[in-house]
Amino acid sequence: MTPTPSFRDLLNSPVLMLGFGFGSGLSPKAPGTAGTLLGLVLFVPLLIWLPMAALALLIAGTLMGSMICGRSADAIGVHDHGGIVWDEFVGIWLVLICLPEQSWLYWVLAFVFFRVFDILKPWPIRWADQRVANGFGIMLDDIMAACYAIIIIWGLQTGFL
Repeated sequence: MTPTPSFRDLLNSPVLMLGFGFGSGLSPKAPGTAGTLLGLVLFVPLLIWLPMAALALLIAGTLMGSMICGRSADAIGVHDHGGIVWDEFVGIWLVLICLPEQSWLYWVLAFVFFRVFDILKPWPIRWADQRVANGFGIMLDDIMAACYAIIIIWGLQTGFL
């Protein structure tokens, strides 16, 4: 059985609190989906009302993500534990910030396409997931899934798909 921290553990460790997405990664079913949903809900208002702050958060979250995910994995002794969802936060934020427009339709498309690519991991996402280690590896496959989602959404928007 994979060790999962308690919410009390998260309260005692800021890195675990971030790594486990403010507790969303503790969801007993589909923690990645729960983390993605919370990441979306937290980011959309910031993106609408303070877009430059949203961009700054995306950049900081990406730059700090390898450390957050790596230290969270080290703390619980499991590389890329399903409950570590900071990578899902950054992935959905990247898709959201790159949308053609901010609307309910595009937010739903962002969520669905990001989750599909994060779960299915088409080439080269699966390759990166299996071969790139540490916190960077935890982050990389989600950033790649975000890029796939962005390409599909823009392909639909422009009529290329």
